[in-house]
Amino acid sequence: MSAEQRGRLILEDGTVFEGKSFGYESPTAGEVVFNTAMTGYPESLTDPSYEGQILVTTYPILGNYGVPPRGEKDSVSEFYESDHIHARAIIAQDYSKEHSHWLSNRSLGDWLKEEHIPGLYGIDTRALTKHLREKGSMLGKIVIGDASDDSIDFYDPNKENLVGKVSCKNVETFGDGEKTVVLVDCGVKHNIIRCLTRRGVKVIMVPWDYDFTTIDYDGLFISNGPGNPDFAEKTVENLKKAIDKGKPICGICMGNQLLSKAAGAKTYKLKYGHRSHNQPVRKVDSDICFVTSQNHGFAVDSSTLPEDWEPLFINMNDGTNEGIRHKTKPFFSAQFHPEASSGPKDTEFLFDDFISLL
Repeated sequence: MSAEQRGRLILEDGTVFEGKSFGYESPTAGEVVFNTAMTGYPESLTDPSYEGQILVTTYPILGNYGVPPRGEKDSVSEFYESDHIHARAIIAQDYSKEHSHWLSNRSLGDWLKEEHIPGLYGIDTRALTKHLREKGSMLGKIVIGDASDDSIDFYDPNKENLVGKVSCKNVETFGDGEKTVVLVDCGVKHNIIRCLTRRGVKVIMVPWDYDFTTIDYDGLFISNGPGNPDFAEKTVENLKKAIDKGKPICGICMGNQLLSKAAGAKTYKLKYGHRSHNQPVRKVDSDICFVTSQNHGFAVDSSTLPEDWEPLFINMNDGTNEGIRHKTKPFFSAQFHPEASSGPKDTEFLFDDFISLL
């Protein structure tokens, strides 16, 4: 089929945006969200936190630097954040059919077709993003060509356990070292594994619902992941036991939300979430600020934290929680992504802080 095949994004409120297809030509549905990053579409598309979502990029062009090759290094993907695309589709204002980068070995369009993921361009993403900011993230569906608008139903990923869907099914081991870190896979990005193993620790990655308290470990790490944290109750139950155990705990993104729930706090859905490379956060009780990479649609309600816990970071744009810590014990977490990939690495020192506690 022609790359100029027409496509439509239909939002649940009836708004329609028309564009052209550059990916796999099949209908799809999911939650429509936007990301304001300027680069990093290979990393974003393979980030498990985008499971079930239609990704809108506000940067006006996609595809100009192509897609890096497949391949592993130290048992994880060398250039991707998982072994396949998790987003349901990607939408851009413009698409570059020509690509140029020293690592590129195929076009973005070819990769999307290979993995059966639709892509649309020629859409006014500024208008679409403004609509989502005003109305909030909403459900949407993509139909291609002459297909009926009713050829696919709307789909709400937040009504199912996405953490269980993307988590590993078996225990896996990475790296080697005298210290052992248990990594709870709630939808882990591969750069979290890289950041841990290159600091000289052995990483034992377990499924989201695995009772990791049965393992002899020096530290516990809870990964990022997609969707509603309320579905990961088994992880929360095990985290409560780990808190009683007292060994160091660190969490990222979903890990921040699950650690907060285990502590007794509540979470809630943000209007349109934080998805970008330029989210400013401030460390509590200081004037120290960082520019961070983020990708989440839920947040922790800081006002519900118990007395022995406190916020660690705060978002400078909207005042929402960006991390927590225990006042006396070695437990802390960040809502943003210190491992980046893609985005700034200003906060990668948090991995050093965690390792120093082991």
